[in-house]
Amino acid sequence: MTAATSMSSPLAEFIAPLIRHDGFNATRLSGVSLLHLGRYQPRTPLIYEPSLTVIAQGHKTGYLGNREIHYGPGQYLVQTLPLPFECETFGSAEMPLLGLAVRLDPALLNELVSAMGHDGPAHTDPEPMASVAMSETMDAAVMRLAQTLHDESACHAMGAARLRDVVFEALRGDQGPALRALVQGHGHYSRIVQVLSWLHKGFAEDVDVDTLARQANMSNSTFHQHFKQITQASPVQYVKRLRLLKAQTLLTQHRHNVNQAALAVGYRSVSQFSRDYKRYFGDSPLKHRRNEKAPGV
Repeated sequence: MTAATSMSSPLAEFIAPLIRHDGFNATRLSGVSLLHLGRYQPRTPLIYEPSLTVIAQGHKTGYLGNREIHYGPGQYLVQTLPLPFECETFGSAEMPLLGLAVRLDPALLNELVSAMGHDGPAHTDPEPMASVAMSETMDAAVMRLAQTLHDESACHAMGAARLRDVVFEALRGDQGPALRALVQGHGHYSRIVQVLSWLHKGFAEDVDVDTLARQANMSNSTFHQHFKQITQASPVQYVKRLRLLKAQTLLTQHRHNVNQAALAVGYRSVSQFSRDYKRYFGDSPLKHRRNEKAPGV
């Protein structure tokens, strides 16, 4: 599927007037952002925070390990963990990619899961990132949320309720078990989630895999197995990708120079940082800093 075959939708019509620039656009409602990309973007390393992403126009293909995850109109992406992945985006000047992203708030998830009742642990580890078909009720909830974004008073009065609607529908969907696993604390999946949360706070520190395995209360071999099954990367690969993506943000959005960015994300050798960066992104850190723009959405 390409952008040329994507059809505009009622959701796209609500989103388009609120767009101010390419990339993620903030809205009146905290936790909700709008996506826009008026060009084709080849496969590019990205990281999303835990979120629901609804595509109204255009199409995206995510690559996580050997998995391909396609999502466009009629689908939404559920990302329960902040996983480095690669993404190809199909948009154009005539028909840009348009979408809406809802950040997953752990407190709201916990509240809704408690209110809905506990189904118990899943028999297998959930997928941390997957595309789900839009149901009629999810489509209606997203449309109500998009309409609310146009009215400041509606955002103040009804914004929280509109967000609850969308997250509630996601919990009832095919990725509901993965969302529940974030707050129910069952099994290996939950232990890896806790390790990932720690890594995102301490990514610049020296990573000792033995220590991570102990934190997860697993043997080294079991920890490696489940970590790679969930993230599609070894712990060392995951940390390297995370550091490089954090460095990209420092270079392009916070105007760090290359030395500052390398040190801030835990590299002791700037030359090694530059080599790893170019290998991962295809361009040098200096080039990205000069462009002052992180690639894509």
